[in-house]
Amino acid sequence: MGPAPAEPGGGLLRGLPMSIVYLNGKFLPADEATVPVNDRGFLFGDGIYEVTPAYGGRLFRWPQHLARMERGLAAIGIEFDAGALKDVKQELLARNGLDGAEAAYVYVQVTRGVAPRTHHFPDPPAPPTVYGFANRYLRPSMAEWARGIGAITIPDQRWARADIKAISLLANVLAAQAAVAAGAGNTIFVRDGIALEGSHNNLFAVFGGVLATAPKSNYILHGVTRDFVIELAGEMGMPVEERAIPLPELYEADEVFFTGTTTEVKPVVEVDGRPVGDGTVGPVARRLFEGFVAAVGGR
Repeated sequence: MGPAPAEPGGGLLRGLPMSIVYLNGKFLPADEATVPVNDRGFLFGDGIYEVTPAYGGRLFRWPQHLARMERGLAAIGIEFDAGALKDVKQELLARNGLDGAEAAYVYVQVTRGVAPRTHHFPDPPAPPTVYGFANRYLRPSMAEWARGIGAITIPDQRWARADIKAISLLANVLAAQAAVAAGAGNTIFVRDGIALEGSHNNLFAVFGGVLATAPKSNYILHGVTRDFVIELAGEMGMPVEERAIPLPELYEADEVFFTGTTTEVKPVVEVDGRPVGDGTVGPVARRLFEGFVAAVGGR
C-alpha cells in the first residue's frame, strides 16, 4: 500500500468545529466575531500567531511557546503582553469542552490592529487585534500512521524570516496546495540545494542511526516540537546532528519524518517519487513517536 495522501488542512485536524472564540477581550460564538476591514492583519498579513497543543487540558510546553511568541512580537514591533494569553488559552479549552480532551490545540494571533492603510506602522500605534480559537486534535490510527506519507520538494520562495511565525503564509499555502495537487502528504522547502523544512513543520532525516535536522536560523521555524523530539532522542541514546541536509543526501536517507504541533511525529516513506529507505516506516520514527505519545499522554 502506498503512502497516505494529505488530509484537508494537512495536519489531521479532524473533530469538533470551533464554537466559542476569543476576540479582543471577549469570548463569543464564532459566527458573531467580526474584525474591521481596515485591520492590518486583513490588509497586510501584519501580525504573528502561535499554536499551542494541549494534552488532557494541559498546555504543552507553554513557556517555550510563549517565548517564541514574544520573540516574534518583538521582531515585528508589536507591543503586547503575550503572557496573559495563558489564561485565554485555558478558557478557550474549557468553553469548547476540550479541557479534558486527549489532545487539542489553541490558536492565537495578534495583529498590529485597525488603522488607515499605510505601509509604515501607524503613529500613534493602534491597539493590537487579538483573536483565538481551540479545536480537537485526533491522531491518526496506528495503521494509518504506519503507512507514512509521501512528500515532494519545491524551491523555497518564502521571505528570509521563516523563524518569525507570521500570519502572512501565502508561500506555505501554495506549497501545501502543491502537495495536494501531487497527491502527496507534504512539501519540503529547498533553498540553495539544502532541504530545510516542511510546509508547516520541521524536517528530520536518519543516516545510519544518526538523526539530522537543519540548524536553527532565519530560514526555518524554531519548532517547539522539534526541540522536544531532539530531547527525546537524547534520552533514548540517539545521536542528533543539527546540520545542513543537501537534497541528494536526503534522497539517500534511511528515514525521513516531520515534527510539529499538529504533526507530532509523522513519517515519510517517499520523497519526489523515490522510496525512503525500504519504503516503509523505520524504527527511529516509530520509537520517537511512541516516546512522544508516552510523554504527553494518550494511547
